[in-house]
Amino acid sequence: MLVGFREGASFDGARRNWDDSGSRPLVWSAWYPAGENATAATPTSSLWFKREALAWGAPLPSGKPCPLVLLSHGSGSSAIALEWLAYRLAQRGHVVLGVNHHGHTNGESYRAEGFLCLWERARDLSALLDDPSWRSAIGGIIDDEACVAGFSAGAYTAMLLMGARVAYSQFEPENPVKSPIRGPREFPDLIDELPRLKDHPVFQESWQRRRRDYADPRIKRAAVIAPGRSVLGFARDSLQNIRKPIQLFGGDADTVAPPADCCAWINKHVPGSALEIITGGVGHYTFLPEGTEIGDQAAAELFQDKPGVVRAAVHGYVAQRIANFFDCGS
Repeated sequence: MLVGFREGASFDGARRNWDDSGSRPLVWSAWYPAGENATAATPTSSLWFKREALAWGAPLPSGKPCPLVLLSHGSGSSAIALEWLAYRLAQRGHVVLGVNHHGHTNGESYRAEGFLCLWERARDLSALLDDPSWRSAIGGIIDDEACVAGFSAGAYTAMLLMGARVAYSQFEPENPVKSPIRGPREFPDLIDELPRLKDHPVFQESWQRRRRDYADPRIKRAAVIAPGRSVLGFARDSLQNIRKPIQLFGGDADTVAPPADCCAWINKHVPGSALEIITGGVGHYTFLPEGTEIGDQAAAELFQDKPGVVRAAVHGYVAQRIANFFDCGS
């Protein structure tokens, strides 16, 4: 099946951007089944990630409603970094919608606020569900309810949408679970930025709402891929109250977000959740796309897997498991 692709931009008028110069941007990418007459082409722009052949701008065929999946990318990345999953889900008949999380995406300049205020990511996806413009752009009939999948920081997003609530932000001084790092790979001194933002009104407004409930009743199921240490700041009672299906995936060689510390902790506290550890030397960045020559040269550590690991095979297996998981709830 050919896969259609569109990009667009929306805004959440209920929130300000980090500069306080306008509404919060919601730059989105969508993958979906394309009609038989569509023509696919592989993007030729010089990105770090290998891309799939896509039918750019093709309409979604009319007919029966398509199931919807929301995507949340990892720290400092973009929706395109989950194209390996989106493409395969679209081939199975899903419409897949991802957003670049403002201030926390390589689609724009990094902002400490975006890296610190991870709860805003959940509101990004809820705001897109409220916005009819992307539906009009794609066409067809798309379900109002959705499943969600997220990788790394995106896994945190997915958990918030399912009902997890923040007890402590990872880097706030009051957090009793002390992180062994001072910030993620993309912002290694992040912890030093927190006191510098005390006079930033947009940040302070966000910071004060970190413990709110971001659950969205329209979200049915969640695939949670390689969640990072930030999830250890969730309130345990909020996890114990989640009753919707959650499937966790981790890599046995993940040293960034060790599954024994992160995946297993969620699995322990969320009743009925399921955990699968992908073995054979699967690391954290195995869940990113394969790299282009430019990507390999710019950030080799993101694209070099352990001997014997075939990244495309891991992607194919995990995508199939997620598609089956989402489809069984249809």
